[in-house]
Amino acid sequence: MTAELDTVTGQVPSPSPSRSWLATTDHKRIALLTISTALLLMFGMGALALVMRAQLAQPELGLVNNDLYNQLFTIHGSGMIYLVITPIAVAFGLYLVPLQVGAPAVAAPRLTMLGYWLYAGGAVTILAGFVTTGGAAKEGWTAYTPLSTARFSPGFGTDLWLLGTFAATVGTMLMAATVLWTVLLKRTPGMTMLRIPVFSWSMVATNLMVLAAFPSLLIALGMIAVGRTASELFSQNVFNIGYQHLFWFYGHPVVYVMFFPFVGAVAEVLSTFAGRRFFGYKATVLSLLAFAALSMSVWGHHMFTTGQVADNYYSLTSIMLLVPAGIEYLAMLGTIIGAKLRLAVPMLFALAFIPQFLIGGLTGIMVGTPVVDYQMQDSYFVVAHFHYTLVAGSLFGLFAGFYFWFPKATGVLLGKGLGHAHFWLMVAGTNVTFLPMFWLGVAGMPRRVATYLPTDGFGTGNLIATIGSGLLGLGMLAFALNIVLSLARRKRVAPDNPWRAHTLEWATSSPPPPHNFDADHPIPPIRSFTPMLDLRKEGRR
Repeated sequence: MTAELDTVTGQVPSPSPSRSWLATTDHKRIALLTISTALLLMFGMGALALVMRAQLAQPELGLVNNDLYNQLFTIHGSGMIYLVITPIAVAFGLYLVPLQVGAPAVAAPRLTMLGYWLYAGGAVTILAGFVTTGGAAKEGWTAYTPLSTARFSPGFGTDLWLLGTFAATVGTMLMAATVLWTVLLKRTPGMTMLRIPVFSWSMVATNLMVLAAFPSLLIALGMIAVGRTASELFSQNVFNIGYQHLFWFYGHPVVYVMFFPFVGAVAEVLSTFAGRRFFGYKATVLSLLAFAALSMSVWGHHMFTTGQVADNYYSLTSIMLLVPAGIEYLAMLGTIIGAKLRLAVPMLFALAFIPQFLIGGLTGIMVGTPVVDYQMQDSYFVVAHFHYTLVAGSLFGLFAGFYFWFPKATGVLLGKGLGHAHFWLMVAGTNVTFLPMFWLGVAGMPRRVATYLPTDGFGTGNLIATIGSGLLGLGMLAFALNIVLSLARRKRVAPDNPWRAHTLEWATSSPPPPHNFDADHPIPPIRSFTPMLDLRKEGRR
């Protein structure tokens, strides 16, 4: 199809602004669409969490009934994993990797755009379950069988959840595949694999895990779909255990998919605000690849209590994860120790990430030990552990990267005052919400319950956790307000490199031109993974 000439000007008319975004093949716009959609969904999923915390603030409250509570925790968990953190993690790479490796575009841009639409369509489909007669899906984000079969979960809510999750997962895989293709085959001359930044290496490891592990989820979802029409399928235990193997072969690596890109973001932020190259670059690259490979061998530790897996093997491989994780922690500490740190908002989030994620990691080793896991399985201890991983860890890394690269993407710096308010409310809210959950789990509070008795002794811990969730809500409100006011007022216009950062994306304009670099912003010589720092040391920037 060809565009018609304007009869007055004789020129091909430009597409409308909305069409230029919704049908774009520019990797930066596709990434910004994905991040914007995921952030809107994050606020929605956070609102569901606040309702759940309000319900649990005191024993025997009746704010929501059991059925609605089941829908809330299912869509909150599913939404945060399938629709928020995972797509944002991949979209960070989609925006930044072509810039960091000096590529003019992402590989297969139309396929990448299809990935966004599958993701967005999947999100709408999952949420549509709320308006069906039986409500949204209510089996948890794991959708264990036979609970998710038509016999125990009738209605369209689960069907829509299956379809939406499948579509969103395929969309995420398409985006991951084209980013990996870009970093492997479309690098600018001089950008060898050992000169790509730590963040781009984190995306290599992330996208390898997406392509290796996510097909397992698609097969598992297909099993449920078959089981919903052939109910006798899951009357045999081999298929129920088989489903869990397939699900957790996806379910454990996806934690690292939601983590690695933000480790990469934190590495870039620490290095920039310490004014140094990232310490232990090659060791960190090796640890990321080893971490990704090991993550594919530990899924069975989620199934200790089934009695159907080799506990010793999965416990050993789980504990072995300490080695690559320890290397990455040493590299981060080596980068900042002894340096003259600049404590801008991105740096605050990066520094808070280090001890908070450590809590999530160490408690993960605890539940990777069978004797502890048998006691803590399906308790609030597990809820606290994975929220320290995904909120105290990944979300803080996400915000570090968001504040860091926001001026590159928009040409505007976010406000300092609201940025600090956001940070301190998040630190207080995260720890006040999730620390008490460790003690609730040890005291025996099971997860996924809509209420409890006064005699259970869970009231104080839950009340503290609910107050903390309110602080988190205020923190996210400050974040949203900061974005809106900064973009509306545009008082703090960003130069090309406002932070004196080290990597290649800071050589181009803020925001970058359509093909990333132009005559006014050419690609500088590439002699290391920190070309902008090299130029400054040579006195050229």
